[in-house]
Parts: sequence; C-alpha cells; structure tokens
Amino acid sequence: RTQGRTPNRKVTDYYPVRRSSRKSKSELETEERRKIDELITSGKEEGMKIDYIDGKGRGVIATKHFNRGEFVVEYHGDLIEITDAKKREAVYAQDPSTGCYMYYFQYLSKTYCVDATKETNRLGRLINHSKCGNCQTKLHDIDGVPHLILIASRDIKAGEELLYDYGDRSKASIEAHPWLKH
Repeated sequence: RTQGRTPNRKVTDYYPVRRSSRKSKSELETEERRKIDELITSGKEEGMKIDYIDGKGRGVIATKHFNRGEFVVEYHGDLIEITDAKKREAVYAQDPSTGCYMYYFQYLSKTYCVDATKETNRLGRLINHSKCGNCQTKLHDIDGVPHLILIASRDIKAGEELLYDYGDRSKASIEAHPWLKH
C-alpha cells in the first residue's frame, strides 16, 4: 500500500460472479433429441386426430399448434431392407383394396423401407400428400436405427390438415394416382 491510496479493487471483490443460467445451443439440441427419442419409443402421438377429408378419405388434423421445426409424428411401420420391401410390394399389388404405405429412403448408403401398410392406431401413415405440405420428413437415428419422422415445415394451426410431399413424380404413379400432381 502506498500512503493515502486505496488498493485497486475489482468489482468481483464486492459482488459475486454471475453465471448465466442459459443453456448452450448443444444442450438445447441434446434435450430436443432426447424428447423426440422418448416420443418415438413410447409411441406417444399428441395434438392430432383422424378425420374424413372430402375427396381423400381419412386424413390427420392438428388439434394443437405446432411450431416450425417441431416434431409432429413418426411414420411408423416395419423397417425392412429393399429386397424384402419389393417382395411385400408384389404381394400387396395382388390385392387392389390394399393401399400403398411404403416409404423408401437412403440411410448410410443403404436403401430401406418403412412399411406401414398394416392398419394400426398410429397416425403418421394417414397423413395425406400435398406438394405444398406443412410437414416434411426427416431421418432420426436412435442407437443406429433410422426412424422416419415428420416435422412442421412451417407453423401449423389447430384445425389444419397435416400434409407432406410424398415425393413420387413418376409417370406411372401419377397416372395411377392423379392426386399426386397437387
């Protein structure tokens, strides 16, 4: 100490250091991922109901607001490899009353299919097609197993029909199912 002078004190000598309680981006992403994992594994599907849609048959209506980027539902069914999928598709083609609920996708350079043809109480398989849908598909990995999920591509209001683009633009498919044009 020098005479007549006070020592140079820091603000932290008087006030404790304030730590932010905000979560980092990676912590938030990890929490969201765990939440989606839990919803998928539990099969919990909330904020939706089945309804009859004129000209389409059954469809799924939002009963709550979904924010853009929010998990909506899993496209749930049997996860099979392409060879098994082609065999099943040939069997289904023999029965015209059987709809097509097979979703093909690439995962780690291998082609898989989620076959949701079997009627269950799961709603993802009943979401109808629109080129301008309010949902989009995304792959979600749980312990190395791919799951197809639908997330909101924009804010979705309660009462709106949930829709996503099936992505099928083949001439044969459009001739068989003209609604794929819209």
